[in-house]
Amino acid sequence: MRTPMRSLGSWVIGLIGIVGLAAIITGVYVSHEALVGVAIIVAVAVGIGWPHFLRIPAKKTLAAVIALPGAGSALAAGYLPAPGFLDWTPSFIALGMMAVFVVQLIRGTGQAKRLESTLGCCAGVLLSCLGAGWIACARFNGVREMMLVAAISAAVALLAGLIRWPDRVVAPLGIVLAGLAGPLAGLVFSDLAVLPAAIFGVVVGAVLVSFRRLVTLRGGPLNLAAALSMGLAPVSAVGSLAYFIDKLLIY
Repeated sequence: MRTPMRSLGSWVIGLIGIVGLAAIITGVYVSHEALVGVAIIVAVAVGIGWPHFLRIPAKKTLAAVIALPGAGSALAAGYLPAPGFLDWTPSFIALGMMAVFVVQLIRGTGQAKRLESTLGCCAGVLLSCLGAGWIACARFNGVREMMLVAAISAAVALLAGLIRWPDRVVAPLGIVLAGLAGPLAGLVFSDLAVLPAAIFGVVVGAVLVSFRRLVTLRGGPLNLAAALSMGLAPVSAVGSLAYFIDKLLIY
């Protein structure tokens, strides 16, 4: 029988995600530099905790390999001239993945969990770098309300993930609630059209409930570093989703 996600871990991860969203939106309204600083902190937190979540060796080295590209991507997105806010992000992702392979080569043949380390850390590099999308979204059109709608949809999906029901119930519930929260928040806080807001909410909900499933499949308790990473990694991914949906469907 599969081990269920423990209630303490669920609440901690969900609250961390909500706090991360609140910090990003606060950064948007405070200043450009504050948003860049928050994005860098999120990337570093994801990098530090991701090896702990994967339970792989060489945690400190791999944490640096994951965190640094994410921080570089956020910094570049904050200061590159428009419209190429994310032009350097693919380069940072590639550099991070190359560094992961170099670390595994240095560890030598036959080391424990080598394949898991390689694949899992490559995913961590991607998630760490995707947080730059929040900065790109803020700079793209300067509409703060759009990011507020994105954060509300994500927060609703995170709150749905706190419910101690089976994944087969929580997953569709989270997607539906996020899909409804998007248009409702759009009507209240902006003039965002209903259909794009609904599509955005559904996509965000699907991403966030998938991370809940990852925690469930992992089983066992999470330490603080792993909980930080799992709470902030989906928030980071939502940033790039918000940017590209905003760019493709709205403006």
